[in-house]
Amino acid sequence: MNHIKLPNYLTRRQAIQLLGMSSIGYLLSSCSSELTTKVGEISEPLNQSFGELLIKKQLLIPEFSKSAIDPKALLINSYEGTPEIDPDKYRLTVDGEVKFPIELKLAALKQIPPASIVMQHVCVEGWAAIVQWGGVRLRDLAKMVQPQDSVKYVLFESADKYTESWDLASAIHPQTLLAYQMNGEPLPDDNGAPLRLATPIKLGYKLSKWVTKVTFTSQIPKGGKGYWEEQGYEWFGGI
Repeated sequence: MNHIKLPNYLTRRQAIQLLGMSSIGYLLSSCSSELTTKVGEISEPLNQSFGELLIKKQLLIPEFSKSAIDPKALLINSYEGTPEIDPDKYRLTVDGEVKFPIELKLAALKQIPPASIVMQHVCVEGWAAIVQWGGVRLRDLAKMVQPQDSVKYVLFESADKYTESWDLASAIHPQTLLAYQMNGEPLPDDNGAPLRLATPIKLGYKLSKWVTKVTFTSQIPKGGKGYWEEQGYEWFGGI
């Protein structure tokens, strides 16, 4: 299936419409014919299993106050060092077993209604840090691509070749973000810029940095559980 390349910039109104929160007429009138043709069905009901997960009440983790943030507490761990990524050339691919695979520039991601969370980042090595992350909810991207009934997992690929896999419910948890901000400022390169995973429901090794691809799938490929999981770390990695 060909990827749908959305416009470089989406207005807030357009993003809300694309997420199915209101009529999509205005968005389609301003986009390419390819987008109009392939996303014209996005107002259809979501598949039952995905829709049930979206409306199912999920436990929210209590947030911290901004006064609890210690900018120096978040240590930098890296699989192969910090990759060099040109923000202007960066693209996030969201694909797999979905109706509408997409490819988004960073500017387009930032036009999707943002979310923010002040959470505790917990490392399996025994340290923790209170951090504020800002970005886009992964569930909002899921609404855009509409996973098929078969989907049970979400795979993540990063610019440094780091890989991860999650269960679908954790990926579309309301507090799971693809973050481009840290403590109210643009995300630093060493902390995963331009885009990284952030959620209070997973341990630090599950929170991939420099994310370039998100794939919705019905099964995890052999050897594809994740970098650390393939070396013996627990797969779910929940807190």
